[in-house]
Amino acid sequence: MDDKKYVVDTSVVVERAVTKLFKNKKISGNIIVPRAVLAELEHQANTGQEIGFLGLEELQALQKLHSEEKIKLSFAGDRPNLYQKAYAKDGGEVDALIRDIAYNESAVLVTADKVQSESAKALGIEVQYYHRQEMKDKLGIEEFFDSETMSIHIKEDCLVKAKKGKPGEWRLDDVSPKVLSQLDVQFLTKEIVERSRIEPNAFIEISREGSTIVQYKDYRIVIAKPPVSDGWEITAVKPIKVLKIEDYNLPEKIAERVKSKARGVIIAGTTGSGKSTFAQSLAEYYASHNFITKTVESPRSLILSKEITQYSKNLASSDEIHDILFLSRPDYIIFDEMRNTPDFELYTDLRLGGSNVLGVLHAATPIDAVQRFISRMDVGMIPSVLDTLLFIDKGNIGKIMTVQMIVKVPSGMVEADLARPVVEVRDFLANKLEFEIYSYGEETVVIPVSESSELKSNPANALAAKQIEREFRDYTDRIKVKVISNNKVEVYVPENTIARIIGSQGSNIEKLEKKIGMSIDVREYDDHNSSDDEANSNKKSVHYNVEESKKALIFNVPSDYSSRQADIFVDDKFLLTYTIGKNGDIKINKKSELGRELMKNLDKGKKIEVRI
Repeated sequence: MDDKKYVVDTSVVVERAVTKLFKNKKISGNIIVPRAVLAELEHQANTGQEIGFLGLEELQALQKLHSEEKIKLSFAGDRPNLYQKAYAKDGGEVDALIRDIAYNESAVLVTADKVQSESAKALGIEVQYYHRQEMKDKLGIEEFFDSETMSIHIKEDCLVKAKKGKPGEWRLDDVSPKVLSQLDVQFLTKEIVERSRIEPNAFIEISREGSTIVQYKDYRIVIAKPPVSDGWEITAVKPIKVLKIEDYNLPEKIAERVKSKARGVIIAGTTGSGKSTFAQSLAEYYASHNFITKTVESPRSLILSKEITQYSKNLASSDEIHDILFLSRPDYIIFDEMRNTPDFELYTDLRLGGSNVLGVLHAATPIDAVQRFISRMDVGMIPSVLDTLLFIDKGNIGKIMTVQMIVKVPSGMVEADLARPVVEVRDFLANKLEFEIYSYGEETVVIPVSESSELKSNPANALAAKQIEREFRDYTDRIKVKVISNNKVEVYVPENTIARIIGSQGSNIEKLEKKIGMSIDVREYDDHNSSDDEANSNKKSVHYNVEESKKALIFNVPSDYSSRQADIFVDDKFLLTYTIGKNGDIKINKKSELGRELMKNLDKGKKIEVRI
């Protein structure tokens, strides 16, 4: 054993490099550990950081070598005071304590910290710099992955489970031959943390008392332990496939919207639906078309080309990222993913500042994604922040919706003085209104907008339509009732009957509205024929029997069609629409104009069809 002295700092202790250097005969003799190093390791271990435990285990290994008289181990210096602890990271106060010991002992400073090494050299201290080496072997958890595994789930006293398949078709398989003990899981955890400090493409994103988040190459690893969880567990996620935007085979209209016209985009979907994969493909598309593209991630898990800068929200404040993005002025910003209110506030501020931002968030349905904004901002701001919503389902775009604001009477309301600003959420491809968002009293409501077909199928609306038809039969047999909403109907009648139906100063229609409890809009019948051509073309001719009673001509069809609307055609020419009775009968008064016309056509043997 020689008499040369070595002072080790925290960086080489947590790397467990001191024992490696001894085994490789790079150091020997007297090894001095500053008490400041022990204090730092204790603090890290007390706050649940894995590196603290690794460092303490390294000191225990050195004590074993000391007891075997292979080295001489001693501790020197004082523990850092409160001031030195406060400025340990920013001011280098603890590093200065370690350098002072090396200087006073005329010892070699062993460090893996580049700044510490250069500072010591400036003071004339001899330095042995330890270069972190890239590990060649795989992590233990990598043994559980294959080409179709998206994630593995490890928990103490359980079998290792792997989620395999593809978006929308996942299955959970057991992939370990035996149950892993707590020691097994702790060993895997220790290996992950050690490697993340050595590998150039790995880093510890978050280290808390009960959890650690690591990005190791393509793997996003979450480690949880007591007291946060009821046992040690590891969850590792790896992308199965990297896709390009062309691989999604988007319809031209959607592709154009996503690539060039959308400014505030939200990519939503359930867990494992493929949200981040799609965001990744968009980021690469923008970068490949000469757009400056940056990402904000927590953690940084997207697999992107070197041209795209990835910022970590875990290692910087929202204000810092805000300043960086506004000053660097990227063309597109990918925010993966938005979880809490500060994330939504940052997204909103970037959008209102004029940036093109694509946010990723979890949502069970497309409208749920919009709902997450409602609780965090005024409804009137939503269209300025969010204009396009992409809902990812089973790895593909399941739905694309647009958001816009107009002033209108909300669907289902009748009076014009109820007009207000309404946020419309529309299906982009069909241009169909699906939801309305507006203020109702002191509440903000999200109302699904029903289609007219749904309104017609509503039993209450069907009864109302039938009653309106009966009331109007006093004026004409040529009548068509269209239910617009639960409070409004349109009635189409011949032009020469409109004035008589409405009455003097609207007296007749007003009485009828009060009786029915719905607003009635009377329109000319001919105007409605053209709008119903497509609907009529979809109706099919059904078998019927015709009979004649004393007062009526009766067409009998199967009772399955009761309460449905039936159209009667003579030689393919539309004649009338009638509501089928509950027994499948259509009764037409023989003395009415249409009744007489039907009787005449039957006598002439013309082709008469009932279409439903």
